Amino acid sequence: MQDSTKGKQTGVICPVLMMTVGLGWLFTVWNVDVRIHWVPVLGMAVTGALVLLLGGLDKVTVVLGPLLLITTFFALLRQTGYISFDVELPCLLFAAGLLMLMAHLAPIPTPRWLVEQPCRG
Repeated sequence: MQDSTKGKQTGVICPVLMMTVGLGWLFTVWNVDVRIHWVPVLGMAVTGALVLLLGGLDKVTVVLGPLLLITTFFALLRQTGYISFDVELPCLLFAAGLLMLMAHLAPIPTPRWLVEQPCRG
């Protein structure tokens, strides 16, 4: 049986993402910095925050959450002309590797869904 607190937490994902898409759409309609594609940028940022807030602390969430936030930052830099894609991609690859190394070396638990469970038979 699922814990009621966990169900309430995961129940916010869809409404928050819908609000994010709506806000990004409004930013586009209102021409808030027309160089930026707001829906995917805000979507990545909110998804990264949700991974960190709702996913718990494990070796996957400490890589995925911050990486989505870093990707958001670099997408904003690229879309506003401060960096090019050929600079963005290697920086993201470096950040992903650094986060993975930190998750590997730090005493952070492996997610339960990734640990093989013994057969009960």
